[in-house]
Amino acid sequence: MTPWNLDAHKTGFQNQGDFYASREDCKLGFEPYEKTAILVDEAFYRRRAFYLFGDKNPQQRAHELVEYCCRHLKDTTGDRQNSLYRIFYCDCPPMEGNLYHPFLGKPINMGKTEQHKWTVDFFAELANKRKVALRMGTLQERESAFRIRDKSMKKLCRGEMALEELRESDFEPNFVQKGVDMRIGLDIASMAYKHQVTQIVLIAGDSDFVPAAKHARREGIDFILDPMWQGIRPELNEHVDGLHSCTFREPSPESEELHVDHKQKQKKNRHSAPAKNARATGKIPPEAAKPKK
Repeated sequence: MTPWNLDAHKTGFQNQGDFYASREDCKLGFEPYEKTAILVDEAFYRRRAFYLFGDKNPQQRAHELVEYCCRHLKDTTGDRQNSLYRIFYCDCPPMEGNLYHPFLGKPINMGKTEQHKWTVDFFAELANKRKVALRMGTLQERESAFRIRDKSMKKLCRGEMALEELRESDFEPNFVQKGVDMRIGLDIASMAYKHQVTQIVLIAGDSDFVPAAKHARREGIDFILDPMWQGIRPELNEHVDGLHSCTFREPSPESEELHVDHKQKQKKNRHSAPAKNARATGKIPPEAAKPKK
C-alpha cells in the first residue's frame, strides 16, 4: 500500500504502510481511527530509552525515537493505522558556558564536552525527520550545578562510602530547565481546544501534566499515557484514558528490534543457521558433514 500523508524518502522507515493509512483505504471509504499527536518529555524518554534499549549514538537514538513513537499509530487489531499529526519533542538547548566542578575544583566548559556534542547532533537528526517538531524551553545556567549521583549519595548516607572515597565519576551535572513542561501543557491545551487531533499520546512519567490531560479529556480527546513501564502516581493514572507502553518490560536484544544489540544478534544467528539447516535438508554432501579422520 502507498502512504498518502507522509513523504517516504524523509522517514527512514522500510515499510510506511505499517504506520500510515493508504490511498486504498480512502477509496474504500475507510478513515484512520484517530488523528494522533505524540508529545515526548525529553529528560524522561532519554533516561528510559537508555535503560530499555541501551546506549546509542545521536543518529541511532533519533531513529529509535521516531520508530518508537510510530508504534502508537498501530491499531491493536492490526487492521488499520491511525494518522500521525506530529511528534513534539520537548527539550532545551545544551549549556554553552562554564560550570564549576566541586571535585576538580575548577570550572568546566560545557560547550566542549562530549555530552554537548551528542545533544547538538541529536537535535540536528531530529530536525531532519518528517513530522517532528522541536519545542525548546530555556536552560537556567546560574541555577545549574554539579551534584553527587544518587547511587553515591545513598552509599554516603548508609555509611558504605566515606567522603574521601568520592571520585570524579561520582558527580554529574544537574541542569535546571524552564518552560519545557509549560510548552507541553500549552500544546495539549491548544490542540484540544482547536480539535486539531482526536488522540494525544504523552510519553512522560510525572504528574505535572494532569491539568492539561483533564482539559483534553473534557474536549473529547482520547488521552493515552506511555510511562515506558515506569511506575506512575495514582493521580496521573486517574486522569488518562489508558496506559500503553510500546515495548517489553525487560526487552532483550532478540525480542526488541530497537535494542542496540538486536542487529548483532541477528548476524550471529544468520551465520550459524545455514549450516545447521543445510545438514537437516541433506544439501551438504555426506563426506562434508562427517569429520575427517
